[in-house]
Amino acid sequence: MSFRPCIIIPIYNNRDTIQPVVESLASTGLPCLIVDDGSDVPTKDVLGRLATSFPWVRLVTRPNNGGKGAAMREGFHVAFGQGYTHAVQLDADGQHDAGDTPRFIEAARRAPESLIMGKPVFDAAAPRARRYGRLVTQFWVAIETLSFEIPDALYGFRCYPLAPVVRLYREATIGDGMVFDTAIAVRLFWAGVPIEPVETRVSYQPGGISHFHYLRDNLGISWLHTCLTIGMVLRLPRLLLRRVSRVPDRS
Repeated sequence: MSFRPCIIIPIYNNRDTIQPVVESLASTGLPCLIVDDGSDVPTKDVLGRLATSFPWVRLVTRPNNGGKGAAMREGFHVAFGQGYTHAVQLDADGQHDAGDTPRFIEAARRAPESLIMGKPVFDAAAPRARRYGRLVTQFWVAIETLSFEIPDALYGFRCYPLAPVVRLYREATIGDGMVFDTAIAVRLFWAGVPIEPVETRVSYQPGGISHFHYLRDNLGISWLHTCLTIGMVLRLPRLLLRRVSRVPDRS
């Protein structure tokens, strides 16, 4: 099958930032699916104008807000159904450097079976609490995968190979909310999908909208890591064998 990439942007009420993100992608020449996850009317108005102005943009509309994971699941299935082989995931809030999209595409072209994951380089505006939170998640992900191959499980700038993603959705529940980015990265790793990191800059936009609910989402993330740790134990022999097989022979 030929290499056919696209871009998927999940959005919920990011009406002030989505237009610059879309405009910055025009030079890539890639089709873009924007998945509207039950946004408000002002955001829908902006999205309608974008779809009219840019013929390479297609809107996929969900009637109710289901969370980032639900929006991405919808985008994956639509993209795969249209014959795309890979999908770059970009956030709508402008934190991801859309100018790096061609680098993710090129990495996917070189390693089409791999999950291309952004390795974030934070600027001075990055909140300290976010950085500490990532360290906690990275600790648990290292345990759950018995490796350090996943550069940042919370960072959502990625390029997915769609065939194993769609297959994974037939076999497992990924999670619809803020747990999505971590859950799918770990489960793809368990499924044997190689990980390729790409360094990319992160910019925290002034006045940016965060959909993170402190109590609900932290409880969800804690429960996710409990489930993934149990899953690691059940897969322990296979993960250990995989780890041993990657140790170079020094004899």
